[in-house]
Amino acid sequence: MQSNNPVFRRSEAFSGSGAHGTQSYGNSGYGSDPSQWGVGAPGDTQGYAPAPQAPSAPMTIDSVVQKTGITLGVVIVTALATWVMLPEINEDTASSAIGTVGAVATFGFLGAFVLSLVNSFKKVISPPLVLAFAALEGIALGAISMLFNVMYPGAVQGAVIGTFAAFAGTLAAYKILDIKVGDKFRKFVVAAVFGMIGLSLMELVLGLFGAQIGLFGVSGLGMVTAVAGLVLGVFMLIMDFDFVEQGIRYGAPERESWTAAFAMTVSLVWIYTNLLRIMAFFSQE
Repeated sequence: MQSNNPVFRRSEAFSGSGAHGTQSYGNSGYGSDPSQWGVGAPGDTQGYAPAPQAPSAPMTIDSVVQKTGITLGVVIVTALATWVMLPEINEDTASSAIGTVGAVATFGFLGAFVLSLVNSFKKVISPPLVLAFAALEGIALGAISMLFNVMYPGAVQGAVIGTFAAFAGTLAAYKILDIKVGDKFRKFVVAAVFGMIGLSLMELVLGLFGAQIGLFGVSGLGMVTAVAGLVLGVFMLIMDFDFVEQGIRYGAPERESWTAAFAMTVSLVWIYTNLLRIMAFFSQE
């Protein structure tokens, strides 16, 4: 089954078309009878075939949980460190401190966005790039959470609790209701994700010229996009669970656990940022 999710589509391990566990060498120049193996004429490489490589260990639930825990741990630790190291925002330092925190948040989000594209389209997943993405995402979340904590007390705690609840609830629903992910669902989710990213970039560009629409602010219109983004984040998690299940079923190599960790981190960060806006909306005085 092919995926429309760029994070998983580049990997044959998640489509069942890979050779993991079922590789055959019948067409590679080796027959079943060793006496028929030939080396060809001198200088002729047609008779040679590469020696089969030993299969790597398969991906398991344990390896996915381990890699996801490491990736999320980097996000959390980096976020906390960023929060502690940033200047305190109070009445005396508000103007300068808010500018600094905003700049750090922008740097983190843009860096994480670039690395998310690189990780999504790389043919072979790179653990260091996944962890670098997690670190930049943590910097951004630490800065933006600090701002929200000052402006909307209680919003950050509610968003953190809500994110873990969304993950647990989505996983429970996926297993108990035996949710099946079809092609139309995948296409819809991927199209919606790119649409939301496009709107975010448009809002960012307009903001540079002082003409923001307020799609991603703490307002009535922002509330609509926040709820839509939260629902979309849950759909992304469902896709993550489905492809992890398929990867294990088809014997994906253990390194693909990093792909799963990256995908679920993206989904959880997406859910957290939208929950943060929803909680802030209800925390307004």
